Amino acid sequence: MPDATARPNQFALLGQRRFAPFFWTQFGGAGNDNLFKFAFTVMVAYRAEGATTLSTGLMVNLIAALYILPFVLFSATSGQLADKFDKAALMRRVKTLEIPIMALALWGFVTANIPALLACAFGMGLHSTLFGPAKYAYLPQHLRTAELTGGNGMTEMGTFVAILLGNLAGGLLMTFERGPLLAGLACLAVALLGWTAARFIPSTPPVDAQLRINWNPLTETARNIRLAAADRTVLQALLAISWMWFYDVAFLTQFPVFAKDVLGGDEAVASLLLAVFSVGIALGSLACEWLARGRVEIGLVPLGALGMTAFGVDLFLAVQQLPHPGALQGVTAFVRDPAHWRVMLDLFLLSASAGIYSVPLYALIQHHTPVTHRARIIAANNILNALYMVVCAGYCAALLAAGVSVPALLLSVALLNVLAALWLIWRQPQYGQRFLAWARRR
Repeated sequence: MPDATARPNQFALLGQRRFAPFFWTQFGGAGNDNLFKFAFTVMVAYRAEGATTLSTGLMVNLIAALYILPFVLFSATSGQLADKFDKAALMRRVKTLEIPIMALALWGFVTANIPALLACAFGMGLHSTLFGPAKYAYLPQHLRTAELTGGNGMTEMGTFVAILLGNLAGGLLMTFERGPLLAGLACLAVALLGWTAARFIPSTPPVDAQLRINWNPLTETARNIRLAAADRTVLQALLAISWMWFYDVAFLTQFPVFAKDVLGGDEAVASLLLAVFSVGIALGSLACEWLARGRVEIGLVPLGALGMTAFGVDLFLAVQQLPHPGALQGVTAFVRDPAHWRVMLDLFLLSASAGIYSVPLYALIQHHTPVTHRARIIAANNILNALYMVVCAGYCAALLAAGVSVPALLLSVALLNVLAALWLIWRQPQYGQRFLAWARRR
């Protein structure tokens, strides 16, 4: 461990064994999830029309649903496993599981076997479900309190950069004649690299080795939620994080339609918007250590919420000034128009605000939760996140079916964010108090 009196440096963690192998393991997992899912989605849309009787729209939603389903079913079990066993050993076993899943994906891509690839979507969802509680409960066992904000910022940055790179790689590989083979090989290669990195994660002793596993997901899920609800500070943080996922998913899922119908851009423009959004979250997450100055600073949460609404509203105003799109533009023509830079800046700043909003909440949960059941609280968080994402999908579908435009839908989410922030401050006034104290110090 480094000198406890030294000022934390989140980038220095990448040179230390207590963090670097963990970081690259989770980076590879997040990247592989999205490499596989996006390559599969592109294959369904452009290469395997006759391999299934389902429409492309239904297939895309089915892939997403199969990935989320394990979070609902098995998060409670994964939280128990992370509390009972050595987290490093558990993460190594999870990465071992990823290898046969990706070997099956390679075969599924080459043979255009849709059922096999759907099974892999469920398998990768299970892989991420098992990894999540160990991932977030690992950090406070190896980082000092002053390092938690920076460590979580690095982890969130790595996650969203990996998501971006995975999506870009999946789409790019599928443009080649032998794209399915290349995508399958890439998925297997990333799984092997993640397994290798996990070999170097240092031992992380179990916090409750005598815990008896309850294998019933329904009763254990209910127990995890009750466990989280017993501490109001933790419960409010969990709900605030879940709201952030509602907000992010609402924007991310609308990018293809937003790019085409509102901005008049082609598929490459939709990818550009995804890149801007992902980089914004990554940099916002990294900024938290500098803004917090070594503290677990929940005063940053209202700051992030303010940006999420302000730039979301400005995004709506920005697109009102755009001409009605005609022929679809590529990236080069799109970025030449100065009006589009305001749109991209709004997307960048609102996503950076989401990063500033979320990192202190993760650090608070890790710092405030008793070590004996920290992973189970993280599991409860994953369950709530999944439920909020499902509700978000229903909310967006209902508004679009009612004829609401995409910009108006996104505006509604930005305005709902005001209510979510006010509710959080009303229930936990220390968020507002710490924000005012932080602003005075700055």
